[in-house]
Amino acid sequence: MVRFTVLASGSKGNATVLSGGRTRILVDCGLSCRELFRRMRQMGEEPETLDAILITHEHSDHVGGVAVTARKLGIPVYFTEGTHRAWMRWISPRKNLTYAQWLEQIRKQAAERQAEVPSDGSMSLGWQAEADVAAEVGEPEECDFVEAAEASPEAAEPVEPAKAKDPTWLPAVEYFQAGEPFEIGDIAISSFTIPHDAADPVGFVFQAEGVRIGFATDLGYIPPNVKAQLKGLDLLLLESNHDLEMLRDGPYPWAVKQRVLSRVGHLSNEATAEFLEKVYDGQAAYVILAHLSESNNLPDLARVTAERALIGRASLMANRLLLAEQNEPLFPIDF
Repeated sequence: MVRFTVLASGSKGNATVLSGGRTRILVDCGLSCRELFRRMRQMGEEPETLDAILITHEHSDHVGGVAVTARKLGIPVYFTEGTHRAWMRWISPRKNLTYAQWLEQIRKQAAERQAEVPSDGSMSLGWQAEADVAAEVGEPEECDFVEAAEASPEAAEPVEPAKAKDPTWLPAVEYFQAGEPFEIGDIAISSFTIPHDAADPVGFVFQAEGVRIGFATDLGYIPPNVKAQLKGLDLLLLESNHDLEMLRDGPYPWAVKQRVLSRVGHLSNEATAEFLEKVYDGQAAYVILAHLSESNNLPDLARVTAERALIGRASLMANRLLLAEQNEPLFPIDF
């Protein structure tokens, strides 16, 4: 049996459980570990049975709970290399330093060097040491004092306390490459690049026990490579983020509105409807509208716009239209 359960979808957190054969994976982990486990159990899913976490991109509503959840369950996390690096940069703590703190750091480093001078006086550091260290570090710009990053955890095998202090530590990391098929247990996965303002964002087509599921959210438009992937599906989950008029008249700052409307932003109801009407092959038993904006969309608007696009394609076996929600899980879909 194949089961697909959307636990949350929206700008405050995204998470979906996919089961196929003996494998169960979590697609994105934008909920806290506690909330994720609560919603899984609410839907009859045991968190302890998850085999892996699969990440689409590094934005916080897709990865906010991944570190704690992966550690709690001791399971691997699958990223593209670019997404993993971006996530590590985002989650690593950075501490602002005043100029006085930065100068004290330089003096401390100079003193440590001076302490290493041979007793025969063959090297003389004195005040020059401070200048040498400062030259190596580089004079910081005003209001840009940042603590030096810690050494890479790969440099040496970390002990358990070090792991506990490192927010980027995961039990295991597996890389995949967009466009290259791979497998997690009994689930075959085709990943594809999507246009979004992230490091290396991807969508997926999953296949297990003869069932094909398309998964595409957070994309500013639907390019040819995505259109080619979203065919011959049994289930299609597709973004329907905003209503154009609501977004333009809504509370977001103009810069944010431009970002959402851009070709690396999010799909509008109208763009999703155009795809459903002109490109989509009409084969999926279920079409799920996802990542609806709470500020710039209404469920009824998204639904009506998609239903109009699907007129003439509805049947007893295909195109049941569902909406994924932010605050409540969508009931499990079984094949």
